[in-house]
Amino acid sequence: MTIAIRPGMKIVAAVVATLLLTLGLSDAGARPKRNDHHHHKAKAGDTVRFATFNASLNRSSEGRLVEDLSTPDNAQAQAVAEIIQRTRPDVLLINEFDYDENGEAAELFQDNYLSVGHNGARPITYRHSFLAPSNTGIQSGFDLNNDGSVGGPDDAFGFGFFEGQFGMLVLSRHPIAEKQVRTFQNFLWADMPGALLPDDLDTPEPDDWYSDEELEVVRLSSKSHWDVPVKVGRSQVHFLVSHPTPPVFDGPEDRNGRRNHDEIRFWADYISPGHRSRYIYDDDGGRGGLHPSARFVIAGDQNSDPFDGDSIEGSAQLLLEHPRVNTKLTPSSEGGVEAAELQGGANETHEGDPAFDTADFADGAPGNLRVDYVLPSKTLKLLDAEVFWPTTDDPLFRLTGTFPFPSSDHRLVWVDARVVGGPSGRGSGQ
Repeated sequence: MTIAIRPGMKIVAAVVATLLLTLGLSDAGARPKRNDHHHHKAKAGDTVRFATFNASLNRSSEGRLVEDLSTPDNAQAQAVAEIIQRTRPDVLLINEFDYDENGEAAELFQDNYLSVGHNGARPITYRHSFLAPSNTGIQSGFDLNNDGSVGGPDDAFGFGFFEGQFGMLVLSRHPIAEKQVRTFQNFLWADMPGALLPDDLDTPEPDDWYSDEELEVVRLSSKSHWDVPVKVGRSQVHFLVSHPTPPVFDGPEDRNGRRNHDEIRFWADYISPGHRSRYIYDDDGGRGGLHPSARFVIAGDQNSDPFDGDSIEGSAQLLLEHPRVNTKLTPSSEGGVEAAELQGGANETHEGDPAFDTADFADGAPGNLRVDYVLPSKTLKLLDAEVFWPTTDDPLFRLTGTFPFPSSDHRLVWVDARVVGGPSGRGSGQ
């Protein structure tokens, strides 16, 4: 495997060869209709399966993930790999995959897990990958949580005990337009017009949780935001990936809830032409958002349910109700419905359809939620969609299980889309 490293930050890895056959796309906003079609289709021409999976491949110390993946014997990584092998995405975002600057963990995951068949599942190989630094664990030098001391995971630009913890990884069967990749790791929160900056409720001044000096360095992304253009035949699709902070673990100032909202809003602005996206700048100095004709898929653990949970009301709807986002299909599962019934607790009072849940959280609070999304543009034709959440009588239930989970507390979400037409892939600000 060869890894090309760009000075400053971006790492594009060529991982290995060949992949699958079955694909398309989907997701829905307000009260979408359930998609009851979960039989994989034969792949036809320019049909692509896009997926997101918070695989919980994060570790408590730096280098531990590389250590765990250096042999083919890690049970959790085996379960994660088998889920990927059975769903067979063409383009996949993995959230919570610890970053290392040499891409060693990504290479080991491919070689020792994805390239090895598990329990009868076919191996799967990805020829292209992208990874870049994450804000997690990078110390700010300021007391960002206002606890009277400087240092520790809460005072990093993104919560983390070491640099790169809870990072991201994109794997793709299709080539990545490496020179057109845009990252937004360093974009300052205060540079977003109308940002929901947190307020210190003990002072009369508004939006003053952070000092002026802190606002000069505090970044919007808790991990990063990436625009990764993927070449599909003659066409190009912008894979827009991120992992906003959970809207909890703070105080009455709601700094994490507000940041979560604005991290989600970033993509809503980015795909909006004109003045709404004009303020955006990337890590290379390029300005502006996505070209109006560009095809895209927004993917990631957004940590926001449209109806339930602790996020600011309307956060998920910034994407689900965006005029450029295609929500004709919503990924769903029977396993989510069964889990809500069996677990009870907060699930009994939820407004959202449990078929759309993507995460198995604590029964008391917040209950199971829909937080993981794959949202294509309306320029892509949706064919099918699913949340990989087997029911208890399914032999594959062993891959998701119950707490402590064999793989992750999140479920892989995929959508199948047909990419039609010519290139139409350029973004602004290149």
